[in-house]
Amino acid sequence: MDNKELNDAIEQIPVPKEKVFNAISNGVNKDLDRGNGKKKKVLTGVVTTAAILGITIASGFFNPTMNNVLANAPLIGAIFQEFNDSTGIDLANKNAVTELNQAITKNGLTVKLTSAYFDGIVVSITGFVGEEVENGRNEKGEVSFDANFEDYKGDHDPWLNGKSTDIKKVDNGYNFQWKMKYPYKSFDENFTLPITIHNINGIKGEWKFNIPIQQDKNTTLALNHEQGYPEDGVKIRMKEILTAKASSSFVYETVKKYKGDDIIISKAVDDKGNVYRFGNKTVLQDSEQGDGYHSTVRTEMTKLHSSATSLTFYPQLNIAVPKVEQLLDKKSFIVKSERLNVGLQVNDVTQSGEKLVVDYQITGLPKQLSQDRLDIIKNNLEYAFWLVDEKYMSEIDPENAWPPKNHGIPFNKVKMIDKETAHYQSTFDLNGDEKIKNFKLENTILLFDFSTFVSFEDLKPFTIELPVSGK
Repeated sequence: MDNKELNDAIEQIPVPKEKVFNAISNGVNKDLDRGNGKKKKVLTGVVTTAAILGITIASGFFNPTMNNVLANAPLIGAIFQEFNDSTGIDLANKNAVTELNQAITKNGLTVKLTSAYFDGIVVSITGFVGEEVENGRNEKGEVSFDANFEDYKGDHDPWLNGKSTDIKKVDNGYNFQWKMKYPYKSFDENFTLPITIHNINGIKGEWKFNIPIQQDKNTTLALNHEQGYPEDGVKIRMKEILTAKASSSFVYETVKKYKGDDIIISKAVDDKGNVYRFGNKTVLQDSEQGDGYHSTVRTEMTKLHSSATSLTFYPQLNIAVPKVEQLLDKKSFIVKSERLNVGLQVNDVTQSGEKLVVDYQITGLPKQLSQDRLDIIKNNLEYAFWLVDEKYMSEIDPENAWPPKNHGIPFNKVKMIDKETAHYQSTFDLNGDEKIKNFKLENTILLFDFSTFVSFEDLKPFTIELPVSGK
């Protein structure tokens, strides 16, 4: 085979853009790990790219596919390579990233925002913070932001739900990327997002920015399908799939008999065999109606292939199991779960100085559990028991459940006595960091969480035919 034939053969091989960029990025990061800074990093990226092209040319071959991948990557895409953000790389190639040049210095610390994109339901903002941040309270190499979006304050900010931060050390400071889920039910494709950074690593400053956010209008596929699981007391109503430039998002409603049950879609597979994954959910609406508890949610989704004509969804159900309560005014007792065929048989409760030992067996477990499963059960039992002062039970916040300070003990040390009979002992430290003042057995409630024995239940998959075209 001569050079022309070989070059033609190579040209037919599809080049995975993301892997090319990641390979370059990995080479850059290795250099960065050795302590070189931003200028060295950029140079390394250029040298790596040149080396790839040099090998191609020196070998006597010219591969247009490879060269097009590299030539079409704008400089702004380098930051997304650094954070292994395939969506950002894709959008940078499509010129769908807004480049920013907003810098503010407060108390000697400079923050610069460098780019923003909005695709599907994800908003990304990248930036740089100067090395003076190391004068703050955090350990060297750690950067934490106290920030809010729009006019929200504190934890009530909906932009903070599911927000992630990635940090990379560079010359003279740190690059960072924030990723947020768009929190509202209806979309505004073009808007300005006010950002206020209150402090960084404890350094106060009030850095305030107004960031232009924009994306093209999403394409919408209306699904309008309801799938019921009467034995489990749940329904799933498939609403729509929204597709942007680089990603899709999926909106569905769940109807549940039990408020705390959680329904997720683990994956979907189209008629061509393509597999779609889903991200964290954003709750758009919650309500209690005559037929149960309704939740409308939106989740990030792998971009839908335009050739797909049907999708098979694989749902899962996580059963909510309320904690059971028992006053420790007796040495032995039996409690059972309301929704599971599992029980707790307490054989003995003994106090010895600053230690309380509960001897018990778990009833209703499957026979011949694997060692891995037994290890998981033993580990979970360390957190399944709470001891709470009876007088302070009403102070436990159901939305953020935790025993009241100095009036509850949420941890114990577990010892397996006999795996064949699921026989264990849990020992509580009555004088540890978490304690009960003026501890008395007859005034103490034992709370046991049976959800430690629950895993996601796979519901029957179902298939939906997709509309011919979106709108």
